[in-house]
Amino acid sequence: MDAAVARALERPRDVLQPTAFAIRRTHLSETKELTGHSYSKPQTLKTLIPSAAATAAMGSASASSLPTSAGAGENLVLILDFGSQYTHLITRRVRQLGVLSLCVSGTAPLSSLAGLRPRAVVLSGGPHSVHAPGAPSFPEGFLDFTADAGAHVLGVCYGMQLLVQSLGGAVEAGERQEYGDMEVEVTTRSSALYGEGEVGKRQTVWMSHGDEVVRLPEGFKVVSRSVQGAIAAIEHQEKRYYGLQYHPEVTHSPQGIETLRRFLFDVCGIKADWKMQDVLDEEIKTIQSMVRSDEHVICALSGGVDSTVAATLVHNAIGDRLHCVFVDNGLLRYKEKERVMSTFDSDLHLPVTCIDASEQFLSQLKGVKDPEMKRKIIGKEFIAVFDEFAQMLEQKIGKRPEYLVQGTLYPDVIESCPPPGSGRTHSHTIKSHHNVGGLPEDMKLKLIEPLKLLFKDEVRKLGSILNVPESFLKRHPFPGPGLAVRVLGDVTEGNALEVLRQVDEIFVQAIKDAGLYDTIWQAFAVFLPVQTVGVQGDQRTHSHAVTLRAITSEDGMTADWYYFERQFLVDVVKKICNNVRGVNRVCQDITSKPPATVEWE
Repeated sequence: MDAAVARALERPRDVLQPTAFAIRRTHLSETKELTGHSYSKPQTLKTLIPSAAATAAMGSASASSLPTSAGAGENLVLILDFGSQYTHLITRRVRQLGVLSLCVSGTAPLSSLAGLRPRAVVLSGGPHSVHAPGAPSFPEGFLDFTADAGAHVLGVCYGMQLLVQSLGGAVEAGERQEYGDMEVEVTTRSSALYGEGEVGKRQTVWMSHGDEVVRLPEGFKVVSRSVQGAIAAIEHQEKRYYGLQYHPEVTHSPQGIETLRRFLFDVCGIKADWKMQDVLDEEIKTIQSMVRSDEHVICALSGGVDSTVAATLVHNAIGDRLHCVFVDNGLLRYKEKERVMSTFDSDLHLPVTCIDASEQFLSQLKGVKDPEMKRKIIGKEFIAVFDEFAQMLEQKIGKRPEYLVQGTLYPDVIESCPPPGSGRTHSHTIKSHHNVGGLPEDMKLKLIEPLKLLFKDEVRKLGSILNVPESFLKRHPFPGPGLAVRVLGDVTEGNALEVLRQVDEIFVQAIKDAGLYDTIWQAFAVFLPVQTVGVQGDQRTHSHAVTLRAITSEDGMTADWYYFERQFLVDVVKKICNNVRGVNRVCQDITSKPPATVEWE
């Protein structure tokens, strides 16, 4: 085992860090209107590519290495995650302002940040009290690390309280808790976070805390308070420490984005120099340096946006040494194989081999009801198919492919890792994505995941640059495990899959016919493992119940249910019950995320 592998294996599984990903900074004229700031000269921030052994041993959701080159991260913003449901929003808001941001575990060891020199670090909120046993905290020596790097530190909600407590201040349970909309008032004539001459002005913000800061560490000053008197914002400009008790990243804090903009550009002096074209250019270079000129690569195509953009990107990098494979695992939507293969051939011109492995997958899933187990089985079987495909290619081209490309996204990584302070390990996650936590440890192929640090909307922008057809980029997300996570329980029982395919097709087609498809982030049907009493054709029936789910979202990390007009639902339900044999009840899922996830399993 070489030293790089050994170091990688020592890193904790819950550190959210990149694999095959690199960013090159250049002039960003199109962001000037948003940020109102100038731009730096081209610079490069590269991440180290993990070894195959490290990737296979730790799982693709765990730590590779963050940038370690000297001076890396001149305009990098690190987000330390302490478990807030809004942490990813901070990451997104910073990126929307044209600045690269990365989210890492707040409890990661200091060694995992070695070599980084971020310009700013944001300590996220979290569900804990700083006084609770086992409450998450940044590692020992972290504040020395930020001081040495010259980084500005902004604590948000729990992050502010943690900063205050760590520096000798006091945090106590508040006499009056503050949750939801709250007004705060600027209390000083001059502050870094609010600017000059703002004293006495108020703004509405989103609060979510029971504890409050009651004594500041030496050198800090209060720059705003809530109308209830709680400290809302603090500063220590000399030490470069700042704190907000509220959440500036959420839309419920209308002026929050302005506060973040001021912090990044006016306080920290960061330049807005991050854009998708540079991600593409640098990622192509990274793949070309990673894959030798005589090596071949397999790409697992699902028919979704993510894997298609990943395949197109890699194809641009290495040409016909990319071999795409589309696997019919028996868990696809209605006529999905025919539709997808036609698109690959006519619109994308990608070389794709279609493999029918439906019997292989369904036989392994027979009798399995646990959703996590289903995901693990599907991940394992996919890799088995890819290994067989690699052997077939070896016989054909005389060389065995070394790499597997997957369209893993940032939300996949985040959801496959446990929240800091939960005391849970990687296996106790919200759900294992089949291409993150569901991969077998003995996988032979090395992974390339070029989209692993991108959100869905960023992937679509990348796809547009790559000339992927707009109609394809607008396709709704489809889970890697397919209909296995939309048939609750045993997917092989009865005719559940066929019933679900028909219901899903009617629902989605109705959405398209109504001109709603592009407005909705994702829409699908779920087969419930229950039968209900009904009356059809003047006869009593005991048939299946299904649920319809449609959501709106920006990135899939949070979502709200879509409000259909009553007549639309009436027509869809009637069409389903009249055309799908075995269904006599249709429900609608009106749960947001959180508390629910998008998929039911």
